Amino acid sequence: MTLEAVIFFVAAALALGGAVGVVLGRNPVHCALLLVVTLVAVAIFFLLQEAHLVAAVQVIVYAGAIVVLFLFVIMLLGVDKSESLYDPIPYQRPAALTLGAILLAEIFLLAGRDWVTGARSVRGSATKPVDGADLGNVERVARSLFTNFLWPFELTAALLVIAVVGAVVLARRSGQPPELDEHEQAIEAQIAEAELSEAAEEEEDVEAGVGEREEGEQEQPSEVPT
Repeated sequence: MTLEAVIFFVAAALALGGAVGVVLGRNPVHCALLLVVTLVAVAIFFLLQEAHLVAAVQVIVYAGAIVVLFLFVIMLLGVDKSESLYDPIPYQRPAALTLGAILLAEIFLLAGRDWVTGARSVRGSATKPVDGADLGNVERVARSLFTNFLWPFELTAALLVIAVVGAVVLARRSGQPPELDEHEQAIEAQIAEAELSEAAEEEEDVEAGVGEREEGEQEQPSEVPT
């Protein structure tokens, strides 16, 4: 068994184990970390296929930025709140199971096919020199992306910007106070009681100071002009 095969099987075990952990994990933070393991294992697959640019994008974008965004949302929503098992859409789970079964059947149906035709690539060779220069994987992808696929690339960027703007608009609060659970309501009540007690103590101190000052003024002998 070659070293490449050993790396492949180790990465495959990590990818499958991480994916199963993401689905079966109870802690959202642990699920996000297991997702990082799966994404890094997929990046190793890309490296074995000599797709260095895709492997770098897999690690930088997905295992880096996207998972950090997931963790930020998890921390923002809170991981200590119990999830409700009430399903507002009763047919959602049966529809998901049906679509999953159809997808699994398609995978088994297409797995036995031989899709390699042996025909030459219409985009040119991946190893021959371009304009007399021996370009690497990153240079070849960049040349094809910013020449032949420039218009789809720009449309995709605009679509992502529109999606971000839409998410920000939908996530804006309507100005109403957020709903608090019992624990948060108890904390708010304790804070309010502490503020009221501090205000009452300050009023008592002010009244005591005023009374002492009045008593001192009364005790002073009045000066009678002779």
